[in-house]
Amino acid sequence: MMAKITMNQTVTFFGNVQTDVRLAKEAGYDGIDLQDPKLYRYLDKGFSPESLLPFFEGIEVSDIGSIQNIEREGDAAEDLMNEVRRMSELASLFGAKYIQLCTGPGHWDVCNDFAAGRLKADDPRYRGFLGRDEKEMIDVTATNVRRAADIAAEYGVEIYVEPLAWTPLNRCSQILEVLEKANRSNVGLAVDTWQFYSAGDTPEDAAALPAELIKIVHVSDGLWLDPATTVADMGIYRNVILGGGVIPLQEWIDAIKSTGFDGWYCPEIFSDRASEQDLRMIARLMHDMVAVLIN
Repeated sequence: MMAKITMNQTVTFFGNVQTDVRLAKEAGYDGIDLQDPKLYRYLDKGFSPESLLPFFEGIEVSDIGSIQNIEREGDAAEDLMNEVRRMSELASLFGAKYIQLCTGPGHWDVCNDFAAGRLKADDPRYRGFLGRDEKEMIDVTATNVRRAADIAAEYGVEIYVEPLAWTPLNRCSQILEVLEKANRSNVGLAVDTWQFYSAGDTPEDAAALPAELIKIVHVSDGLWLDPATTVADMGIYRNVILGGGVIPLQEWIDAIKSTGFDGWYCPEIFSDRASEQDLRMIARLMHDMVAVLIN
């Protein structure tokens, strides 16, 4: 597979599925990375999945995301598997190769409150493994990933796990341990430049990865933070476009390319200012910036 560029729906933040697909085509992307809530919002309004197929003519669906809080336990783990089945079925219909699983808690404000000692025992928000044993967290997550991989395999779909920088399971080394314990050939990871940087990983860590484990590269910039003392609040530290932050994106891309990876590259932005500008212009700008980085 030659390197291709797919548009994550964060690039056109206030769009909808049909508009985002059109903008991705107009901006020259090879693919579209469909995301909840936009995809599910469309379907929940009564439109069928099949009604989207004509819009995908001329562009690939690279992947679908994201399923959050993959370390869920008990009844919540069964809900997780139902989500995996639904997303895998859609991926198969749309011709997407991957679905995306993310570590939790999915909301960084919970992690902020925990770090500051403000998270009370009766707080109803999902907290995942905050304050709990790391080995148990890795074992539970690996079990869930194994089960999810088996479901995805029924539909001919693969999975990539993305560690979110503010969560307890945020390091590349931890995800590699999860993948080893899960022991499934249809599972790998996403290398997200902001998530990796903000968790304390380095381009050298990315360069040491086996190429076959990297399923997609999320190209995203951010502001400086100290991973040892700061919870990676996306509303603050990711609120920039590509080139607007401090992450040495070319260094990261060169490190990833050195592994032999030659798959999907995907810009992601969470910029309040960009979201208020012409979305077609932003889509084209992010495409062209990634094209320069990878070529």
